[in-house]
Amino acid sequence: MKKNKTNIIKLIKKKNLPFSYENKIIIRDLILNFTLGYYSSEKKNKQRVRFNLVIDFTKQSLKNDTDIKSIVNYKKIVKIISNLIRKKHFNFLESLAESIFDELFKDRRILKIMLRIEKLDILKKTSSVGIEITKKRENA
Repeated sequence: MKKNKTNIIKLIKKKNLPFSYENKIIIRDLILNFTLGYYSSEKKNKQRVRFNLVIDFTKQSLKNDTDIKSIVNYKKIVKIISNLIRKKHFNFLESLAESIFDELFKDRRILKIMLRIEKLDILKKTSSVGIEITKKRENA
């Protein structure tokens, strides 16, 4: 009986590695002012839109603390979103979200993205209306 307990303890100890990581980038309350929407008034008038993202990515081995390309860079993510809305008018939040996913998933280190997009001033009696979509790589 003692031998059996010892083997179980050894198995448990082997499974318990010293650390486990979940790597995430969080971008909270990015507010941009641009035209977005289906209706003609939305196509003419800019509106405030809030973006929130949680991005899961693979563990990065940071060999050089001076190489910005070695990390998933939140500033680059904000720039990608800003460039997308400047280049094209989107009728729907869903189509904007898919374009953001397409661009961000070009970085193979990104495994999963939770994206929330909210129009802040579109409906009276609400602080915001919007969507939240989570998209994950199939092989992640």
